[in-house]
Amino acid sequence: MIGAAAAAVTALLLVAPTASARTLASGCSADAVDVRGDFGTVRFSVELARTPQEQARGLMFRENLPRMAGMLFVYPRESGNVAFWMRNTLIPLDMIFVDGTGTIVRIHENAVPLDETPIPAGAPTLAVLEINGGLSATLGLDPGDELRSPALPQDTAAWPCS
Repeated sequence: MIGAAAAAVTALLLVAPTASARTLASGCSADAVDVRGDFGTVRFSVELARTPQEQARGLMFRENLPRMAGMLFVYPRESGNVAFWMRNTLIPLDMIFVDGTGTIVRIHENAVPLDETPIPAGAPTLAVLEINGGLSATLGLDPGDELRSPALPQDTAAWPCS
């Protein structure tokens, strides 16, 4: 029964519509990540992967991901040794590597499904946002853009929650 409830909550998070400008202005949401840059501001509905078990599973075995959904991986501390792979991941993903201030340091676009080649962050990384492959380019996301989420440290955030 607990598994079914968790699946229902996860499904609800994945199909939630994008936020209006008013919602974005009101601050952070535990199940969302906001990104701002030259393109404007966008919100993704996210699942949070914090435990080693959640991070190891990630988006494996999923056959689809709603357009404005994703998964946010947050680590206990920033590290220069973060790398991802696509083992058992069936859909192409963009991997957005983020430093301790919430600033995008690298975007790896269209990671190939099932490819086990490591994809390194290439810079100190505290969090990684995975979204649908190709979406970062479509939206105009770039290194230097800023994320905000209550899951990120607020005391060092370039764009803190209000």
